[in-house]
Amino acid sequence: MISFANCKINLGLNIINKRPDGYHNIETLFFPLHQADILEVVLPGEELSEGHDYLLKQTGIVVDCPPEKNILVKALNALKEVRDIPCVFMHLHKQVPMGAGLGGGSSDAAQLIKTLNSMLDLNLSIEEMEKILAKVGADCPFFVQNKPSLASGIGEILRPVEFDTLKGKYIRLIKPEIHVSTAEAYAGVAPREPEIHIEEIIKRPIEEWQGLLVNDFEESVFKAHPQLAEIKQWLIDNGAIYAAMSGSGSTIFGIFDQPFYEECNITEAAQWTESIE
Repeated sequence: MISFANCKINLGLNIINKRPDGYHNIETLFFPLHQADILEVVLPGEELSEGHDYLLKQTGIVVDCPPEKNILVKALNALKEVRDIPCVFMHLHKQVPMGAGLGGGSSDAAQLIKTLNSMLDLNLSIEEMEKILAKVGADCPFFVQNKPSLASGIGEILRPVEFDTLKGKYIRLIKPEIHVSTAEAYAGVAPREPEIHIEEIIKRPIEEWQGLLVNDFEESVFKAHPQLAEIKQWLIDNGAIYAAMSGSGSTIFGIFDQPFYEECNITEAAQWTESIE
């Protein structure tokens, strides 16, 4: 079975406080996009599967980690804790940049669970799949329902919302060759309670978002990587009605009223425009 694991952006990201377990409570709005990895899942014959728990092939963008640390393998192992799963062959063609704040890996994990749930008639509910995926990564559960959602906790507490504000808009995404680790991003933030919560800000016109709908990671990440601030300003200077960094970075996106395809020459980067229907 072949399926597509789409990415997301964060509209606003507030770091509220640090928890006793060392993680941080956040609030954000996850918004799904079209750019996607391609995942093929097959049940191999006995000859190929003998002696293997899984078979994994990767093409496209190189995922440079040992198999046991691959997020697909982690998701498969989490699923095996609650269901008996035969050997599966997974072929991931990676197209969503990594270290980008776009949730590409989390989406791959969720797509694998959803695919196996369908292929093997596991009868897992949405809530059960989300619970399994929460063990894999904080934003993995979002990709089960894959709808605009307000997220809290460490990102795993989700409330899907009706959100048509971006309908008819265009989003320009720029991912430079800068990697920002989650640990690096969190090390520089000072948790605080926001004056206005994201749920209230997104009810306002997009033209009022800049300066109100903030990503708390930007302050410290931009100091470490000034080029990201330059890209954000370039998008605003070229007509973006709102621009921000997604997640812990390093993708910068701008929202436009009209199609915008101009190449940013500040940096070598992956760049693309998405139309929101």
